[in-house]
Amino acid sequence: MASATGYGDANQKIDYVFKVVLIGDSAVGKSQILARFARNDFSLDSKATIGVEFQTRTLVIQHKSIKAQIWDTAGQERYRAVTSAYYRGAVGAMLVYDITKRPSFDHIPRWLEELRNHADKNIVIILIGNKSDLEDQRAVPTEDAKEFAEKEGLFFLETSALEAINVETAFMTVLTEIFNIVNKKNLAADENQGNGNSATLSGKKIIIPGPAQVIPSKSSMCCQ
Repeated sequence: MASATGYGDANQKIDYVFKVVLIGDSAVGKSQILARFARNDFSLDSKATIGVEFQTRTLVIQHKSIKAQIWDTAGQERYRAVTSAYYRGAVGAMLVYDITKRPSFDHIPRWLEELRNHADKNIVIILIGNKSDLEDQRAVPTEDAKEFAEKEGLFFLETSALEAINVETAFMTVLTEIFNIVNKKNLAADENQGNGNSATLSGKKIIIPGPAQVIPSKSSMCCQ
């Protein structure tokens, strides 16, 4: 059960920090999706994102306080140099296209390849067809996206940042899945300790790394 409060990020105890990245072509509405989730805001005269920015929102999932740190990058080619730092420590990704712009969907495989080259292999990914309010201008059939998502093992939703449709659901889907994965790792670590095998995690609680935290190397991470 997830509680989706916390636009203000009060000084409460944080159990986990989950870094989620937004990727996709320029002008598909990534910044609008972020604004809708982080501040419940939408601006019709949104400017192109320059470089990288991130916003946070704290929410509660199964009685744990989760700080979602959502990173937004420019989709323009000239900012591609930010990639490795941008993806570092990300545990969730939102792959966004515009349902009225077929090329933005056709570029999704390239974005997915880049994501898989730079990010952790266990990253939780959702494919998002944004601007579902513009149904009369649709250029990407829902079935095409659904088929692609199933083939690649991604979650999939169509959203409207303008009308606040499915934005919350998209983020909660990703964050809850990340939480469940982390929870399983914690349970497995506890079981290992119970069996006298404490070397795997040496009693440390698994914290999903934020940008200032170091990701443990693959070899030292348990339960992959």
